[in-house]
Amino acid sequence: MTDDKTAPSEAVTPGSDDSGAPAPAASPRTISARALIVLVVVAAAVYAIDQIAKFLVVAHLPLNEFVPVLGTVLQFFYVTNSGAAFSIGSAYTWIFSVLAAAVFVFIIWFARRIRSIGWAVVFGLLLGGVLGNLTDRLFREPGFGIGHVVDFIKIPFLPAIFNLADSAITAAMVLFLILTIRGIGLDGRRTTKPEVVAEADASPESAGVDDPEASSAAEGPGGAAGSPETTADIAAAADIAAAADVASTPAEPSIPRSDEV
Repeated sequence: MTDDKTAPSEAVTPGSDDSGAPAPAASPRTISARALIVLVVVAAAVYAIDQIAKFLVVAHLPLNEFVPVLGTVLQFFYVTNSGAAFSIGSAYTWIFSVLAAAVFVFIIWFARRIRSIGWAVVFGLLLGGVLGNLTDRLFREPGFGIGHVVDFIKIPFLPAIFNLADSAITAAMVLFLILTIRGIGLDGRRTTKPEVVAEADASPESAGVDDPEASSAAEGPGGAAGSPETTADIAAAADIAAAADVASTPAEPSIPRSDEV
């Protein structure tokens, strides 16, 4: 004789399987691998385009002469730069080489923490630009570690001459600011306060709490809005981008005087 009584069904909470155990989250390795691939592809593309452009400039453009491309809107002016912005620190080229190498190594080490495709593009642009200018400083004349960077792009209202590696670094900084302002962390999640409050209201723990803000505060500093890991990641990314911008800024053109020609 069988028992007709059936055991009451157990409620399955969201994010759990039929056994009531929490469902496994998306594999971070898969997301990390995809972001890493994007970073490497972007960095390789930036580096290749920069080096090909510099090779063509050195082979075909005269030194210290304007070559109009789109009238005065875009001109090529081939110069070599041993320093930083506006040729500052020309006697300390090796310092910029060391800084660029340090930024390069840090990006390689930091890449494993990136889960967002947007942030992967940021660090890919930054890595390709830094590596492009570092190659010039390591392997161009007058010697290893003190080589001069090839600059050749001149546009109106900008007194400095720059190259494609510098453009990639600038684009990385702009995208960095956009992602930071939008509150997108390195894991791809947007950490804004309204969403945190909404999640607190929808959670079972806060169903009997009258004050949503008190419930959100009860989650502690490790909640979605105050994830210390995400905050530290964004701060570290800002430090890297700032360091690379200092080490790879374009140079002021050096136009010879008529008596020198």
